[in-house]
Amino acid sequence: MAFTKGSLILIDYTAKVKDSNEVVETTIIEDAKKHNLFQENIKYQPKLVSVGESWVLKGLDDALANAKAGDKLTVDVTPDKGFGERDSGKVRMIPLRKLGEDADKVGVGDTIEVDQKEGVVRFVGSGRVQVDFNHRLAGKTIVYDVNVLKALETNEDKINGVLKRHMPVEDSKISSKLTGNSLDVTIPEELFGAETLRVIKHFVQMDIFKFVPTLEKINFVETYNNKKAEKKEEAKPAPAKK
Repeated sequence: MAFTKGSLILIDYTAKVKDSNEVVETTIIEDAKKHNLFQENIKYQPKLVSVGESWVLKGLDDALANAKAGDKLTVDVTPDKGFGERDSGKVRMIPLRKLGEDADKVGVGDTIEVDQKEGVVRFVGSGRVQVDFNHRLAGKTIVYDVNVLKALETNEDKINGVLKRHMPVEDSKISSKLTGNSLDVTIPEELFGAETLRVIKHFVQMDIFKFVPTLEKINFVETYNNKKAEKKEEAKPAPAKK
């Protein structure tokens, strides 16, 4: 049975450029290492997708709408349903002086930010720099090899899926407790000082209330231990044996 719009599903995939077979993205750690894409700060895990709601590229989203759990798909995502066509108007010549202190450090192939937009340097010379603000995959067809793992049906699975999506910590450090219509979400200690914690909480509560509409309340629990007291307790001599 095909998924309906808004179904929460988990997928694994590896994506490559059709013309060159260059692998550009994957959810699978072994593939990331094999193709020199591995990054320490990325969580390699099945991707949570709300079908038909633009959580992935339109071409992939359309294919998932006609899939079911257990399917393995190869999906060609063309530019019109992917990263768009290349636009020559997004390639600009900019005076080097506009880059300020970084002007002498810029080289061809570097990614830089100009006017709050990221672009790739294509040429440097004569006091100017050519910057390409097209997405690096614009104009390319991307092939996705997809494994549709499962649909999340229970409230517990949906909550766990949302927490894994938004919390940038090891899965073993993610904890929650559902009691009736109330949910307690434990904030991992690693996130206590994170500048993004407020944003993380915002998107967690938005998604959980959306996909578990019977919930009435979400409590975010932060527990701080007195480190000095713990050290004193550890330093106490063990009681003498009788």
